[in-house]
Amino acid sequence: FKKMNHESQPLLGNSRDVESAPTFWSSAKVSFTNSYFNLLLIFVPIALIFSIIGASDTVVFSLNFIAIIPLAKMLGFATEELALRTGSTIGSLLNATFGNAVELILGVIALKEGLIRVVQASILGSILSNILLVSSYSLLAVLGFCFLLGGLTRSEQEFSSIAAQTSSSLLSLTVLALLVPAAFATVAGEGEQATQGILALSHGTSIVLLIVYVLYLVFQLKTHTQFFEDEVDEEELPSTTLAFSTVLLIAVAGLVSMHADYLVGAIEGVVDQWGINQTFVGIILLPLVGNAAEHVSSVTFAMKNKMNLCIGVALSSSLQIGLLVTPVLVIAGWIIGQPMTLFFEDFETVILFASVLIVNYLIQDARSNWLEGALLLAAYAIVALAFWFHPG
Repeated sequence: FKKMNHESQPLLGNSRDVESAPTFWSSAKVSFTNSYFNLLLIFVPIALIFSIIGASDTVVFSLNFIAIIPLAKMLGFATEELALRTGSTIGSLLNATFGNAVELILGVIALKEGLIRVVQASILGSILSNILLVSSYSLLAVLGFCFLLGGLTRSEQEFSSIAAQTSSSLLSLTVLALLVPAAFATVAGEGEQATQGILALSHGTSIVLLIVYVLYLVFQLKTHTQFFEDEVDEEELPSTTLAFSTVLLIAVAGLVSMHADYLVGAIEGVVDQWGINQTFVGIILLPLVGNAAEHVSSVTFAMKNKMNLCIGVALSSSLQIGLLVTPVLVIAGWIIGQPMTLFFEDFETVILFASVLIVNYLIQDARSNWLEGALLLAAYAIVALAFWFHPG
């Protein structure tokens, strides 16, 4: 009898596993009820309706901005569900890719409209916001809030030093790719020949950056995967099916793209009505929208002490902006006849250099605490003030 009872236990365990296995309906239920932010999903149809009927630019911008917040949270949830099945490396890469797909769409749309300064400022702001984001929307923070909120209940948090330093080194390469055109422009001066030289330099550099990004993917996903993975928590099981998580990720990314399209269309009107310059819109406002998914996801992962996944999302997103989105936009401008270059304003380039420098200092020990988070937020507060009062 004891033998029969012992042998029956695995069968009972399997039965419970089958009963608790997620279904389509249970996946849908948990996806829409896992966060109070989902209450803001009501703004999704409202924003689309007001955008279609041609409401004022301020209304369109505000409604679409709010609508993207719960969608970003849902995108992060879908990413975490996939990460439980595929690992934190692929999970963070998927999150960054789908989040930056929005940024790429934003950039191409603005580029087609000839808003080159907005595109350049948006690229710079995306990198900065993933490193030092400060905003009244605390749910959209990245490393600053990750370190701050994740460290409030812990003395410190640890993550892979090799993964973080590799990402920082690649981010430094991105800064070099922006510093070289700036130095070139200073030496070459003005004139048609100098302009064409900067344009050709930007095209060649963009091709090199794309090659480096491919090599980084091989390093991350093939040869050194072990340095990017979080420890597996065997007690944490997926609450949605693989198919549902994948479809949810794609569908939500599509919705975010639609809202981003309407939001970009309202930028010029907002700039005029609010009395702010295009650079501030690109540095502060657009990155909040374009990278909302990564911001929300990173903070969530940090509070759960999934620091490799948190750092992976934040820095992978910045790397994709610098090594993929930026060169693709330059090449896209090359194709459609828009002179998009890697020559940014000296003021912006210096701020980017200093920001990457301070991040390298803070993550080199592969540990974080709440004070480091506060330092990152303080640094970006200074940056935000500078761009608010900037006369350009």
